Amino acid sequence: MAKKNYDEAAQAIIRNVGGRDNVDKVIHCITRLRFYLKDEKLADTSAITQIPEVAGAIYNGALGQYQVVIGPAVADVYDEVVAQLGDGVVDSAATEAAVAATQPTTSKPKNGLDIIKSAFQTLIGTITGSMIPVIGLLAAGGMLNGFLTLLSDPNLLGLISTKSDTFTIIQSMAMAPFYFLPILVGFTAAQRLKSDPLVVAAIGALLVKPEIVGLSAAKASGVWLGMPINAHFFGLPITVPNYAYSIFPIIFAAWLARPIGNWLKNHLPAAIRSIFQPLITIFIVGSVLLVIMGPAITMISSGISIAIHALLNFNYALSGLIIGGLYQVLVIFGLHWMVVPLIANEIAQTGQSQLNALVNFTMIAQGAGALAVFAKTKIANLKGLAGAGALSAFAGITEPAMYGINLKYGRVFWMANIGGAVGGLIAGLFNLHMYGFTGSLIGFPSFASTKDNPNNLLIFFLASAATIVVSFVMVYLWGFKDRDVEQSAKQVEKKNVFKDNDAK
Repeated sequence: MAKKNYDEAAQAIIRNVGGRDNVDKVIHCITRLRFYLKDEKLADTSAITQIPEVAGAIYNGALGQYQVVIGPAVADVYDEVVAQLGDGVVDSAATEAAVAATQPTTSKPKNGLDIIKSAFQTLIGTITGSMIPVIGLLAAGGMLNGFLTLLSDPNLLGLISTKSDTFTIIQSMAMAPFYFLPILVGFTAAQRLKSDPLVVAAIGALLVKPEIVGLSAAKASGVWLGMPINAHFFGLPITVPNYAYSIFPIIFAAWLARPIGNWLKNHLPAAIRSIFQPLITIFIVGSVLLVIMGPAITMISSGISIAIHALLNFNYALSGLIIGGLYQVLVIFGLHWMVVPLIANEIAQTGQSQLNALVNFTMIAQGAGALAVFAKTKIANLKGLAGAGALSAFAGITEPAMYGINLKYGRVFWMANIGGAVGGLIAGLFNLHMYGFTGSLIGFPSFASTKDNPNNLLIFFLASAATIVVSFVMVYLWGFKDRDVEQSAKQVEKKNVFKDNDAK
């Protein structure tokens, strides 16, 4: 088979590191190009990461290198870069040293726990890698939604009526990226996993099409294994959850669409391939999602909701400790969607929700974790993303902090969860109540009632302060260092396992 031509990739990389005049030297290690640039600020990281052959890019201030993650094909891309820039950029001795320093070492065979850990890290790497291109949109939407809450809540400024067209339009601007997340993430995940981005985006559109969302809200015609049956597909009873705001099902779809699409590409006649390849892929992958993935998520979520309900009835303080520390894990995999009806039911029946009060501190904790990264990092673009993520989380939208920062640098997520556990424990010990849906710091009016607890609002502020302090300190001291950015790039390489191994 002919060697792949990396001419266009090299051109794009050179252009986006500031052009040939901005390059002093370029070397490579075992997985990445390492540029010595005259002005690293001229490099366009966002544009570079969109190049198909590129898995990630970061400026390493300690080494004075702008590093472009390629993976196994790095030597081929390097050769093309040198061919275009000329031999004046070559430093053979430095390249040999970098390659030697990054060669994998022989290790003992992995045990079962190591394999599980590696698989989990790869999965998280895939999720965060797919989310990174849309984090800016989510951060913008989260902050806009926070401003709208300030302007519309009658307990705050109350300048915009929640029943006005203005409110509806601005809220739609803010929440559109979240509602249509399966489409956006489907496109980016397909790029990462080498599926057809438009086909996977179309599958994402299927998941949030109004008729499908309507099925998720339809009255159940029966129950099977604890799952409400709200639809039938070719006579088969199925459960259709609400896929809006979800990411895990569409990432699974992007993974599944690749082998199916490749098989069809190799077996369909060229004359009908352009129509029938996407048609069959959408039908098969969409059917698998609706028939298998939906019920699987529902079954697991249903079991979790039953366990949470039992835990709340058993002991509120213990519930706060456990839910405060672990709830955001459910959010990663979309397993929290059946917890939402529990909250809605509590509010409908009693006017308040202790469960939502506990969930509230998990949101504050993730914001505090991102805030600690903002305070500690010296990497300019990371500082900007962490600051926006923290503001968004404090305004009630955790996705930018979660997927842009905390999960990407794993310890940040877990250290922040410790703060969530502390806040939840305090809430449980002092019998905190919440009287609305809006959570995080901006949701403090939801706690402004003395109906069930005369010190309710005070307890909210004390638990919030404890959550922020513990999460911030844990992340700042033990959860993040700038060198973690380098480690994260290695996770990006893992998730790009398909980049240079397309089915032939």
